[in-house]
Amino acid sequence: MATNDEARPYTSSTERVQNATGLRARIVPDVPEDVETFYMEHLNDPNYDLHSRPPSFVPSNIEEKSKKSPYDLSELDADSQFDSDRYSGDRPESRNSTAIEFDDESPYPEVRAAVASTDDVNMPVNTFRMWFLGIIFALLTSGLNQVFAMRYPSIYVTGIVTQLVCLPFGRGLARILPTTRYKTFGYTWTLNPGPFSIKEHVCITVMANVVVGGAYSTEVVLTQRIFYGQSVSIAYQLLLAVGTQIFGFSLGGLLRQFVVWPASMIWPGALVNSALFHTLHKNTGRRERGHMSRERFFLYATIGAFVWYWFPGYIFTGLSMFSWVCWIVPRNVTVNALFGTATGLGMSILTFDWTMIAFIGSPLVTPWWSQMNTGIGFILIFWIIAPILYFTNVWNSAYFPISSRLAWDNTGMPYQASAVITDGRLDIAKYSAYSPVFMSVTLAIAYGISFATLPAVIVHTFLWFRKDIARRFRNSLKDERDIHSRLMQSYDEVPMWWYIIVGLVSFALMCVAIEIEPTQLPIWAAVIAIIIASILTIPLAMLQAITNQQVPTQVMMQLIAGYMIPGRPFANTIFKTIGFITSSQAVNFAADLKLGHYMKVPPRVMFSVQVVAAVIACIWVTFIQDWMLTNIEDICSYDQKQGFRCPGSTSFATASVLWGCIGPSRLFSPGAPYSILLWGFLIGALLPIPFYLLARRYPLSFWRYINIPVFFAGLGAMPPASGINYISWLTTGFIFNYCIRRWRFRWWMRNNYILSAALDAGTAIAMVVVFFALGLAKGGINFEWWGNTVWINTADAEGLPFKNLPESGFVGPSSWS
Repeated sequence: MATNDEARPYTSSTERVQNATGLRARIVPDVPEDVETFYMEHLNDPNYDLHSRPPSFVPSNIEEKSKKSPYDLSELDADSQFDSDRYSGDRPESRNSTAIEFDDESPYPEVRAAVASTDDVNMPVNTFRMWFLGIIFALLTSGLNQVFAMRYPSIYVTGIVTQLVCLPFGRGLARILPTTRYKTFGYTWTLNPGPFSIKEHVCITVMANVVVGGAYSTEVVLTQRIFYGQSVSIAYQLLLAVGTQIFGFSLGGLLRQFVVWPASMIWPGALVNSALFHTLHKNTGRRERGHMSRERFFLYATIGAFVWYWFPGYIFTGLSMFSWVCWIVPRNVTVNALFGTATGLGMSILTFDWTMIAFIGSPLVTPWWSQMNTGIGFILIFWIIAPILYFTNVWNSAYFPISSRLAWDNTGMPYQASAVITDGRLDIAKYSAYSPVFMSVTLAIAYGISFATLPAVIVHTFLWFRKDIARRFRNSLKDERDIHSRLMQSYDEVPMWWYIIVGLVSFALMCVAIEIEPTQLPIWAAVIAIIIASILTIPLAMLQAITNQQVPTQVMMQLIAGYMIPGRPFANTIFKTIGFITSSQAVNFAADLKLGHYMKVPPRVMFSVQVVAAVIACIWVTFIQDWMLTNIEDICSYDQKQGFRCPGSTSFATASVLWGCIGPSRLFSPGAPYSILLWGFLIGALLPIPFYLLARRYPLSFWRYINIPVFFAGLGAMPPASGINYISWLTTGFIFNYCIRRWRFRWWMRNNYILSAALDAGTAIAMVVVFFALGLAKGGINFEWWGNTVWINTADAEGLPFKNLPESGFVGPSSWS
């Protein structure tokens, strides 16, 4: 018997469909000219399957579905909210993203698997309990992460932990708060509008997501106070935090029409959150037909991840740092350099720790074509080119570990930044008496890759998206044709002047902060940092929305500042902070707006919760860090007795010396040791061009999946990442996003994103339990046995270099300046 899909007639191109919301009719292309136009229009979207036939259209009944969708979702059938249940995995069409009506449903199976195509405009969202819990969890998340970030070993409280923990609190408040209605200035309100809604849950989680990283400017303050001995006022700290952290939100208004409203900007990370929200709120305890419910699947997977983490995380840590080849020959430096996981290239391939597999992002979320670009780039650059450079001693790299994020002096020891600084500036006499800077081969290559990444992003965006960008400058939400944009038209958009006010206020605070302390940064340089970040925001956001890959810009900002305002470490760090965090916050803001778009949260509420949470967190973490720096003895020293060694801040401070004091001119300019790396700019600018031309010439070939920005940007975690992170990530992605997606599509549609969220949640909860129960108890309860020490007693873990120091006792030239 034919299924409903098989029996549905194909709608010809001559049929015009008027949908339920009155949008204009469209014509299905089925003549050669229209088909070619169709291919060219979707060529720049690798998530769109061009091998399938152009979409057929059927009348929409979305308004009727919306009317039947109460906010507690209880009246819907357990399978009705996700279209993965409506399409059989046995038909080839079920795997084609274009087999569904474009206006009636998303053309992307990833979106259909995670996002419900219904909405209830009466669902409560802007409630007392949402704001109360949102602010509480924003303070807890940002505060805990601020404290933990300064400790080693440490943990990181992710947004998904908040997403899980806040749910019982929300439901608890729905039970105990009074339902009395009050009337204030003609407005009727209540503390308890009914059951805790999914949209309230989204807003609370977004408030925590916004602040998980705290305020980036706290690294600047810590560097000034601890590593340079400068005293700064609390007013400066607060103004710098709020000014730099909030300015990026002002670009959110511009990003909406480019990366939030378009259906092609799928934002894989938002899909995971969306799938988990629906799983947690959908028909709790109700049986589903013919398969395990998503709720139960999530529960079992979370418990499994929680239990399993105890093995690689505590009982047998060798499963995490699974450098099994090095265990066989622990003192062989060559083998350890290639197969090691601490300072080696990780050719051991495997790890059994989800935190290591997902170190560069969940492999179940990132599209397979994007993973392939990163995987090929990693193998080519770090498993082929890097060993050749290392074992031939290019840049004197063989005298240091093959992979390390530290800078080194000419005696093979970590570079001491304080040895070349006087009054916050480079002291040429001290520098000449101490040492030039050396880098591990992977760190040097990573800088070259960073130089190639940004020109590749700009050229790629111009080639592939220039017409889309020009068109979308004129587009509004009403011009978008997919179901989610249509449903969001029920809510008032945020007016552009809101974003302008946020930008002006934050810029004013930033300028005051720069002027009230000797920051060494002129206002004109801060303006340049903002301009650069603004130019990069659209391409960076588009790349992350399509590929789930973030493009790091810190190195580029440091390079620009190093040449523009040399010899000023404070200025360099603040310039980097302004340039990096402006674009980063804008992209994160857009990502949360897309989550709100999928979950049908009113845009004005989403804007409000993000800005309020960010401002509160900036103030909160500033006071927390100020108290810690004042009251914790020997903080940020290597032998601090409570473990507050500030590992990330130490790297931040070292970078300020390399780029701000010593400067890029002594490292990368013509005649400098690493000058060849500047060719990365030209390579990054030219490499996207031939692949673009090939994709245009052969639109149905694999050429359209080659993405040079992803090829480079995906390698941003090297070092400290190694091959076991990248290859395990790639292998897991191949299993789920290629094999299972291709041959078990129905299972993939139902469970893939739920599994990703469950692995993250179970592992994060286990990390918290292990840390507090065993890591802090009595100074730490250690489990000593071979499985926890075998990977430590190797040349890889000790960071032994391939070559011993020369007889002279130092590496490199005998004089420098």
